[in-house]
Amino acid sequence: MAGEDGADAPDRSLSITFVGINHAPEPTGIGPYTTGMARALAWRGHRVTVVTSVPHYPAWQVMAGYGDRRTAHELVDGVQVVRLRHRIPSRPTMISRSLMEVAFGLRALTTDWAEPDVVVLVSPALLSCWLVRLRARLTRAPVIVWVQDIYTLGVQQTGGSARLGNLLRHIESQLLRGAATVVAIHTRFRRYLVHELRVPADRISVIRNWSHVEAPEPDPDRRAALRARHGWQPDDLVVLHAGNMGAKQGLQNVVEASALAHSEGSTVRFVLLGDGNQRAALDQLGGNSRLQFLSPVPDAEFTATLAAADVLLVNELPGLTEMSVPSKLTSYFATGLPVLGAVDAGSITADELAAAGDQPRVPAGDPAALLAAAEDLGRDPERRRALGRAGRAFRSRHLTEDRAVAAFCDALRSVTRSAVR
Repeated sequence: MAGEDGADAPDRSLSITFVGINHAPEPTGIGPYTTGMARALAWRGHRVTVVTSVPHYPAWQVMAGYGDRRTAHELVDGVQVVRLRHRIPSRPTMISRSLMEVAFGLRALTTDWAEPDVVVLVSPALLSCWLVRLRARLTRAPVIVWVQDIYTLGVQQTGGSARLGNLLRHIESQLLRGAATVVAIHTRFRRYLVHELRVPADRISVIRNWSHVEAPEPDPDRRAALRARHGWQPDDLVVLHAGNMGAKQGLQNVVEASALAHSEGSTVRFVLLGDGNQRAALDQLGGNSRLQFLSPVPDAEFTATLAAADVLLVNELPGLTEMSVPSKLTSYFATGLPVLGAVDAGSITADELAAAGDQPRVPAGDPAALLAAAEDLGRDPERRRALGRAGRAFRSRHLTEDRAVAAFCDALRSVTRSAVR
């Protein structure tokens, strides 16, 4: 557990309320970070409440056992979790997601969660954060906005209208400029927030997300068993993409690369592990011997399944540069496998891959280049091992829970002391 000596904890026990639409047991995306930070702060003696939705991501359907009650209360690892039921769109669009955020925000705004010393709003979801900020103002609690994705860029870079983008830009700028502190998960986020959204630089803290999975111990027998269970042949070079299958992942590129592999008799097998609103469409596009879909696996098997592959893939829609840092990378770097990126050269993801030991990268949206890069890795097992070691070393230096929690405690200490003054 992070920081067992408690030396970097805030000066006193605080009442902290997180408000965010994603939380465990959601396996990917933002949920694991909100869950992990809340748990770590509760372990340090703080009174932590999380106001959240029913779990629904990445499948965009309510998980079994969570749709019965309008409001549910749980005590999980010392954290009071308040779950609010509302409509979840089965086919999320910009409009339906916005309506969902407003519905969640209105419910969070009117739900009883006492008077905390500090409120942490997790964005996205932007619109619910904007609504809940009104509640925080009434209680005079200082607000930290934890920026996991830049909402405005998400609209711009995935084809949203200019009018909608301008409106959301105004809302996002207003929300962040009104916060006591903004926590951004990357230095590139900070630069955008300062120069484009006019957030004061001295009010932004950069706190990296951490690797929330344990590094798997080498287990050749289990690896062989998992490969056999999934039908992977001994000579298959398995290139696995894990996580959400949404618009910004641009996974049609992977489907097209698999079709090339099939037509050329390549030993590369592309595997898409997870779920998302694009999965059905991708399934219809696929249908060849070099492409496989796997449903999400239990948490206990997730890292072992990643480690059973040969190469891990991060793929993005062309044009994505600043909006997000793929959360899958923190898990990928734990495995000791090479990470192949099909991403734009100027993107945050490209910077991450370069920093983690020059992991290989090809242009986004180029299936022939993706297949060629995978085959190059297949021919060079020593390079694969070296890249895997470099990724693990990067994780140990920059992506630890101790480091993230200590920095978050500093942010809590700063805003609560300012509030007292």
